[in-house]
Amino acid sequence: VGAAPALADLTGATIWLHPDDLPLWKLTHPDRLPDRELADGQVLSAAGAPLTVLHTPGHAPGAVCLHAPGLGALFSGDTLFAGGPGATGRSYSHFPTIVDSIRDRLLTLPGDTVVHTGHGAATTIAAERPHLQEWIDRGF
Repeated sequence: VGAAPALADLTGATIWLHPDDLPLWKLTHPDRLPDRELADGQVLSAAGAPLTVLHTPGHAPGAVCLHAPGLGALFSGDTLFAGGPGATGRSYSHFPTIVDSIRDRLLTLPGDTVVHTGHGAATTIAAERPHLQEWIDRGF
């Protein structure tokens, strides 16, 4: 997020943001708004591949994952890592919400979906399903 305006200025890229993250955006970039809003269920295209926006709050109120069913891929950012939920140690993060997002939005995807995380190794939906109760019990 911090580099988004500079990157957009250099490349001409459009900045997309889920509206629930606008208050956080304004803390970092008070003089510039994103160009477009992301919405749950919206379909974007990158390099000809359709990407479905999945609103997955928890890491941040407006966190989203991008699902590319035709590629068998999910780009999870900081929502889901290999072995557990993504980061929830910040004031705007919420562990129970991220667990709900993972359970309700991500673990319902096909098991062979490859999860490309924001940090660390890739995983699959099937590999992460057995960990749900463990994450809840541990307060990951």
